[in-house]
Amino acid sequence: MANILLIEDDENLRLTVGRSLEKSGHGVVAADSVQRARDEYKMSHFDLVLSDVNLGAESGIDYIQELRESGFNGGIIMMTAFATVDDAVRAMKLGADDYLTKPIRLQELLLITDRVINQRSQTRRLRLYQHLEKTSRKARQPLGQSKPWLEASLLAQRVAQIPVINRTQDLSGSTGGALTTILITGETGSGKGVIARYIHDSSPEHKLPFVHVNCTALPASLIESELFGHEKGAFTDAKASREGLFEMADGGTIFLDEIGDLDLSLQSKLLSVIEHGIIRKVGAAKERPVRMRVLAATNKDLGEMVKSGAFREDLLFRINAFAIPLPSLRERGEDSVLIAQAMLDQLRIEYGMEPAMLSDEAKATIRKYAWPGNVRELFNSIQRAAMLSTSDLISSADLAIHTSQTTEKPNHSPLDECDKQESDIQFDFLSGNHTAAWVERELMIQALEHSSGNVSKAAKLIGMQRSSFRYRVERYGIITSNPRVGQV
Repeated sequence: MANILLIEDDENLRLTVGRSLEKSGHGVVAADSVQRARDEYKMSHFDLVLSDVNLGAESGIDYIQELRESGFNGGIIMMTAFATVDDAVRAMKLGADDYLTKPIRLQELLLITDRVINQRSQTRRLRLYQHLEKTSRKARQPLGQSKPWLEASLLAQRVAQIPVINRTQDLSGSTGGALTTILITGETGSGKGVIARYIHDSSPEHKLPFVHVNCTALPASLIESELFGHEKGAFTDAKASREGLFEMADGGTIFLDEIGDLDLSLQSKLLSVIEHGIIRKVGAAKERPVRMRVLAATNKDLGEMVKSGAFREDLLFRINAFAIPLPSLRERGEDSVLIAQAMLDQLRIEYGMEPAMLSDEAKATIRKYAWPGNVRELFNSIQRAAMLSTSDLISSADLAIHTSQTTEKPNHSPLDECDKQESDIQFDFLSGNHTAAWVERELMIQALEHSSGNVSKAAKLIGMQRSSFRYRVERYGIITSNPRVGQV
């Protein structure tokens, strides 16, 4: 319901009206004077102001003029025991939505309150949608202007034009054909799902199905049936035939999110689907051809998983036909601020609130923070700010980012931090040119070995926070011979 600021100097009436509004589901903050109302207004967001006209030293009508001039776009209802035509006309001209005469009839007040709130909400939503239309006209275009993001977006647009099935790659002579596969890699929350959807929306098949499959969320016992479907009686609970996700995506795109978590027993069956474009339901005697684009995404190093036996090498070769690596948010420069403002616009619309802008201080904080959780973490921060801020200017404090976790993007080797923390410990690295991610991963592995698998000690050795260290252990899929890795 709505948050209401009730301004009434008659204590009995203030209590009676306040209780009635609260019973109807509204939140009520009561004030007995204009000055008290000003104080309350600074502390909270209100959808409607219900005010008496005569409030002692200051007039309620003068206060609604003050509210409108300050930018308040919520509803306003005036109450008075001394109604005059002049007062009513003046109140309406200054921005009041309705005018009630005392004694107040509670049922009438509730009806008028609901009507004013609904009218204001509709007007506000229309204005917000118009604002969003002006600020973000390309709703489906992946948001970002940094060079690495534009390169990834351009590559996505190009691979979207590749036919969903390529018979020249299929040598089996079957009625199907090799399916086009695209592998999207990047850290958790870096936008792999956004790029996957963009590929589909940019393809000739954009009007056909897009099926998103979370390989992590599907139980191993059900994933084969979910992907391929099953015939009636194929197993105990199969009381009717069921279409699988591959069939649902036929003609369009199937997105296998976190493919690195797919069970090994199903990887060979997926490889067969990709190579021949043919599926067979669980319990079915016949195969049937399918044609679709297969998008796969992962935040894991599939090459390392192949070495450890956790992922099939031949499947990796197939899905890696076209690779799109995504940059992390900390590598995208000003994109973090651009994305944050777009998120804020969208969330304020969803909450039915006025547009808001990021302050210069908030923008600086967003630029400075490393965002280990990438866009997903940024969304959580902006969502909190959109819900709790009482101003149309979002401050750094609204973002609730701990300053101890706010650091400039590193421009030095992680070995420097190691030297600062433990100068007597030597870390060995292979010679040659390596990416920063590779160096960081090797540094963490050796730190774990030096600390006998104790995460807290390993993190301290290289000057990293324990929570960040544990996050990167999972992100890099670090596996060592020490059984204590991951323990406190």
